[in-house]
Amino acid sequence: MNVVLVHGFGDTGRLFRRLWRHLEARGHLCHAPTLHPRDGGLGLEDLSGKLALFIRSNVACGAPVALVGFSMGAIVARHYLQARGGAGSARAFFSIAGPHRGTLNAYFHGGVGVRQMRPGSAFLRDLDSGAGALRGLPVFTYRTPFDLMVVPSHSSRIATAPERVLWCPLHSMLPGHRPLMDHVAGELARLEAGGRPG
Repeated sequence: MNVVLVHGFGDTGRLFRRLWRHLEARGHLCHAPTLHPRDGGLGLEDLSGKLALFIRSNVACGAPVALVGFSMGAIVARHYLQARGGAGSARAFFSIAGPHRGTLNAYFHGGVGVRQMRPGSAFLRDLDSGAGALRGLPVFTYRTPFDLMVVPSHSSRIATAPERVLWCPLHSMLPGHRPLMDHVAGELARLEAGGRPG
């Protein structure tokens, strides 16, 4: 399966190198674009549009695709799925520490994309109002209670999605945390075998 990995604030696609290797060793084709501007300075809709363009250009039409988003990248991926029709062709969405209900740290940065991640922002309210677009798509969320970037950490929940709480010491370590990687790989294998998400 094609797996598109969407990085977070200030990161690049290299953030996913451990997860990339883990999934490719199990037969998946991974893509980890670096979306610019990496701080979301033109807004998260802008990055969502660039993600849509990347997927159209790099994933064959009709090929199965799963999205993995980390932190800000989870919000960008969710916008792509809901507002750009991506949910219609996606097989699964894995959201790693995505501030779906905002993060208090977003008050310490004035960029457009960061302001959109403040609790109660119009952008996040719009995402919630369009959450019906995810109906029928397997969605998984992950968080660590030790997260100092997404505060509070439980703001990474999506109401209709199962949540996994991982005892990972740092926000930045989550994408390469072995239990998370094993869970993502296991769910992808289950989907490819035609089974129900676990």
